[in-house]
Amino acid sequence: MSNFLVPVNDLTRRPGQMSELEIDIDVLTEMGKGAATIPVGEVIELNLRLESVHEGILATGEVDTTAKSDCSRCLEPLRLEIKVDFQELFAYSLEQEDDFLVQDEKIDLEQAITDAVVLSLPFNPVCSEDCLGLCSECGVKMAEDPDHVHQAQIDSRWSELESFRKE
Repeated sequence: MSNFLVPVNDLTRRPGQMSELEIDIDVLTEMGKGAATIPVGEVIELNLRLESVHEGILATGEVDTTAKSDCSRCLEPLRLEIKVDFQELFAYSLEQEDDFLVQDEKIDLEQAITDAVVLSLPFNPVCSEDCLGLCSECGVKMAEDPDHVHQAQIDSRWSELESFRKE
């Protein structure tokens, strides 16, 4: 049984009725497969408004949660605050293959919330917009030593001339 199930028996087939809920949902399976994810054990805070309409139940919500990631420039661990809104109609009858349905006087918000949250995760998360990243040659954090430089590499075609300089 999904922990995203919300009972709507007091709203079913009663157009004009509305209820508001605040729900904390524990994440049981990781959300997202990219650079940032919502890990198992994280809590999703959901402010939900349910409205009964002729076609079904209209769910409008605001999701607050925290994603974990690494900075794409300097590889420091990050915790990203995620705030996203969603709105979905849970229909009484299936008209299209990808419709959400009211089943057994309950709605399952898992797919709607997952879609909204995963689409809002950053593709290349950074710890700050001015993060300098890592040195491409030695891996030193450029923020710790911004004046960090390396001696220019000698073109291999000229490497034999280096022996004259040593003499």
